[in-house]
This record gives sequence, C-alpha cells and structure tokens, in this order.
Amino acid sequence: MSEDEESYSIGEGPATRVSLSLPEGTAEAIRARVGKREFSAFITEAVERELRGQILDEYLADYERREGPVSAEAQERARQVFDEVFAEGEQWPAAS
Repeated sequence: MSEDEESYSIGEGPATRVSLSLPEGTAEAIRARVGKREFSAFITEAVERELRGQILDEYLADYERREGPVSAEAQERARQVFDEVFAEGEQWPAAS
C-alpha cells in the first residue's frame, strides 16, 4: 500500500460497489425480510458478523495452541466479551 492510500478497519471507510452473486431464493428472502432499500445494509451486517466470528475463532485457536483446550463455557463467554468490546464499541481487531 502506498503512502497515499488510506487503510480502513472492518466497517469503516466509504462505501464501495462490489458485484455479488446469490441464489435467487436467497436474494428473494432478503428482499422479503428487509426490503429492496435495505438489501446492502443486510448483506454488510451479515458479512461483518461472519468476519467477527472468524477472527474470534482464530484468537481461540491461537489460545488453545499456547495454553490448551478452552471449555465450551469459556468459549461462549469469550464470544460475549468479544461482541461487547469490539462490535458494540465499533472497534475491530485487525483481520489476519
């Protein structure tokens, strides 16, 4: 990345157009649920939720490699804390 290019965290920066292919039934279900005008916002929220889950999974896997198994209860608590700290605070960790 050059000095003139700005780097954005997940959920930040100006909107950019992308091409996305979905099964027609999926697209129809989204439109029925949120309407045509909120389609992009719905997709954005779903993608950010998936990214958040993948980042947390990476953190938990790294922790398990270093410290050993993490109980199901501890994993659930980690997900709750992660959501509270990063999602609600609109601060995202760097994606790897």
